[in-house]
Amino acid sequence: MIRRVGEPVRPDIRYRIRPGVYAILPHGDGVLLTHQDRPEPELQLPGGGVDPGESPLRALHREVFEETGWRIARPRRLGAYRRFVYMPEYDQWAEKICTIFVAHPALCLGEPGEAGHTAMLTDWRTAATEVASVGDRMFMRQFLR
Repeated sequence: MIRRVGEPVRPDIRYRIRPGVYAILPHGDGVLLTHQDRPEPELQLPGGGVDPGESPLRALHREVFEETGWRIARPRRLGAYRRFVYMPEYDQWAEKICTIFVAHPALCLGEPGEAGHTAMLTDWRTAATEVASVGDRMFMRQFLR
C-alpha cells in the first residue's frame, strides 16, 4: 500500500494515473532544488513524469537534467507516495504515484533546459519547509533523520 498525502480523493472525478520520479540531491551543506515559475512559483524536488516506455531511472536522470542542468550519480530509491491533484499544464486530474530517490549531483553541464525552471542550492531547513509538495517534504524530513 502506498501512502496517500494531500487532498482526499473526490468521487466525482476520474483520475488518470501518472507515475513520476523525484530526487533529493544533497550538495555540500545543502540540497539542490528547482524553482518552477509556472503555473505557481514554487520550490520543488527536481523530477517529473515517467514517459510511456521509459524506465523510472531513465526518467529520473532526464528530469533532473532538464530541471537543473546537472547529471546525477548513484540514485537510490527511498519510497513512494500518491496524491490526487489537478494538473493545469495538462488540463487533467491525476493520481500521481511519486517515487522519491536520493542521488548525488555529479556534474553541472549548464542551465536547466526546461523553460521556467531555475536550479537552486538551498539549506536543508528551508528545503524541508518550503518545498511545495507535502509528500516531498515528508521524505526530506525522513531522509534527514
